[in-house]
Amino acid sequence: MENGARLSSREFLRRYEAMPDLKKAELVKGVVYMPSPVTVDHSKPDNLVQIWLGFYAVKTPGVECFANTTVIPGPANTPQPDACLCLKPGRGGQTRINEKKYLVGAPELVAEIAASSASLDLGDKLEAYAMAGVREYLVWRTLEQGFDWFALEDADYVAVKPKAHGLIRSRCFPGLVLDVNALLTQDGSKVLATLQRGLATAAHRTFVASLR
Repeated sequence: MENGARLSSREFLRRYEAMPDLKKAELVKGVVYMPSPVTVDHSKPDNLVQIWLGFYAVKTPGVECFANTTVIPGPANTPQPDACLCLKPGRGGQTRINEKKYLVGAPELVAEIAASSASLDLGDKLEAYAMAGVREYLVWRTLEQGFDWFALEDADYVAVKPKAHGLIRSRCFPGLVLDVNALLTQDGSKVLATLQRGLATAAHRTFVASLR
């Protein structure tokens, strides 16, 4: 496995599985990317996003949260997103788990922590996720103190801007609400308090009832 090599998803996985000591590699639009060592600029924000999405999943039967899971959305892409939120297959989800325990298909929502990888996350990876049909794509640019939320419209992403009080509400997952400013300042208690208010809404209760 070499950074920049051009491979199919099948060949990428064959080589990846033959290198058990390899921590992380991704295939994006047919090109291999092997990231540099992870710093706290990535790991600490990553933890907060996992808590936020994981708590939503725990409170929403029929929804699953996956952290750093290899995903196969197509023949030229095998990313390993920092986090993704998926409807279960029996609940209308776009993904399934194959015999090798990889996630196949397009997660409904993907989140990436972009410390040193912003150009990839907002470039080829954004295009690949849109092409695969990922309905919502979130990028936290930790070094720039920026956050992007994209929603898929007519096979392309449009930027979703915060509404009143700096909040963004998911289009795919009713009740999933994010206080963007609290996230950027890593105020975890405020991020979760905002989410809990979203989980207490009629929209979330109706969504949960529809998944049963």
